[in-house]
Amino acid sequence: MKIIYLLAILIVTCGAASGQTPRTAEGFMDRGIERQGKGDLDGAIEDYTKAISLKPQAMVLAAAYNNRANARIARNDVAGALADYSKAIEVVPTDPENYYNRGVVFLNKSDYEHAIADFSKAIEIAPELAVAYNNRANARKEKGDVAGAISDYDKAIELKPKYVEAYYNRGVARQGRDDLDGAIRDYTAALEIAPNFTDAYVNRGQARQSKHDLDGAIADYDAALKLKTDEAGIYFARATARHAKKDLNGALADYSRTIELDPGSAQAYANRAVIETLQGKGPQADQDFDKAFKIDPTLKVRFKEFIDNRRRGSKP
Repeated sequence: MKIIYLLAILIVTCGAASGQTPRTAEGFMDRGIERQGKGDLDGAIEDYTKAISLKPQAMVLAAAYNNRANARIARNDVAGALADYSKAIEVVPTDPENYYNRGVVFLNKSDYEHAIADFSKAIEIAPELAVAYNNRANARKEKGDVAGAISDYDKAIELKPKYVEAYYNRGVARQGRDDLDGAIRDYTAALEIAPNFTDAYVNRGQARQSKHDLDGAIADYDAALKLKTDEAGIYFARATARHAKKDLNGALADYSRTIELDPGSAQAYANRAVIETLQGKGPQADQDFDKAFKIDPTLKVRFKEFIDNRRRGSKP
């Protein structure tokens, strides 16, 4: 799920000259924006707080609350940010930005009901706000309303035809309901717009693998690994495709690379043990199964039949 923040800042131009102590709310706003741009979040929050204390006119006051909320988000002060977005809404209830930003915070908190309500309000005020449709769809999908989510992704794409994240998110939703062809179309559309979108390659590879298009899946994992050379999960995914294709040496190499990058991957140890068994490397397989079961004892049940058949000399 790709969540898009809308962190717009009202820039005012009637503040103090650089280096001078501000005297007006606008001046503190200017300096707060400057400090925030330089990464001085504490200084920015101090300036926005001072601007608020001077009780400026409504638009400047709402912007000060909004900016302080954005700075608080950057400091992981979620409660403070929610309070500030709410104050901004109270001051200027017709501004969609603050509903949208508060909705994003609720979405990240997994409070989907409030997130949907805020995104819906932002859409009511600004019906062309494609990003609000995208994130309302994200919230709906997480609530299990996949049909509603896809409808919102459709609208986001209608409003913004090159909306990469919406194509990707719709692909995830379609993949989750086993619409693999639809998912592949969406990931492909996302990649046509953003050719370096690693997650789209990985997800398209998984969809293709589910359709038993192993060559297509491996090609997608290859493309993803060119972009992220040290991603354990991609090596693991390619290993499973290579294993399914009976490329045991390739699968073994990929499981080994997965373990190098993520020594805690119990499944990679267990799967490598299966390959080693098929290659007649009993001692190595025993070591890998032992490591896998120490990390995740529940795997013993999943691999019990395989290990029993191996001990009896049966073909795994």
